[in-house]
Amino acid sequence: MCAHYESVHDKALLKKHFGVSMPSELARHDVWPGYLSTFIRRHENADVGDDAVPHREALLGSFGLIPHWAKDPKIARQTYNARSETVAEKPSFRDAWKRAQHCIIPLQSFFEPDWRSGKAVPTRITLAGEEPMGVAGLWAQWRSPRGEIVHSFTMLTINAAAHPLMRNFHKPQDEKRMIVGLPPARYDDWLQASASERGDFLQAWPALEWQAAEPPNTLPQALSLF
Repeated sequence: MCAHYESVHDKALLKKHFGVSMPSELARHDVWPGYLSTFIRRHENADVGDDAVPHREALLGSFGLIPHWAKDPKIARQTYNARSETVAEKPSFRDAWKRAQHCIIPLQSFFEPDWRSGKAVPTRITLAGEEPMGVAGLWAQWRSPRGEIVHSFTMLTINAAAHPLMRNFHKPQDEKRMIVGLPPARYDDWLQASASERGDFLQAWPALEWQAAEPPNTLPQALSLF
């Protein structure tokens, strides 16, 4: 499970690593479920054959997928992670999964609780050298009762019981889960992957490429959707 992360908030770094522009000044750095931040999807006009249209676009969305049938955006507090084993069946995720609405969530780091000492120790996890990482996710579009269009996204997760690093987090009795990192060379492949192809992407990130440390005491205030 990943409920807290730092989004890539440096405009130049987002452009260099992901090839997209910051979607809005409202996109925040310190992100929790329901907060507004950046996600990347295949450009809605990528198939028109115009070379001037980029392959990817960055949008502002809620961390926590809001399905089209939701009454209000508070459901995002429970839909920020989607289990890859059940994503096709769960009402909150199955439409986005069926339509292959894949996205990339740009992370600078993410946080997990280390319980090996008997109490939760917040741990900040990054790629070696603090390089950005792209995480596999799904996106959706929701129309609010006032007619506003709200985008949202969720991170896909896989079992981490055998992962040398990620098996150390969460309570001993809890199932070990981890997010799905994407190799930069395959970002576009993920965004346009068909239903039959995407299983190849749901793989564990090598533990040797991650580093873990206790986080700084304070992080910038984030903006919530509700």
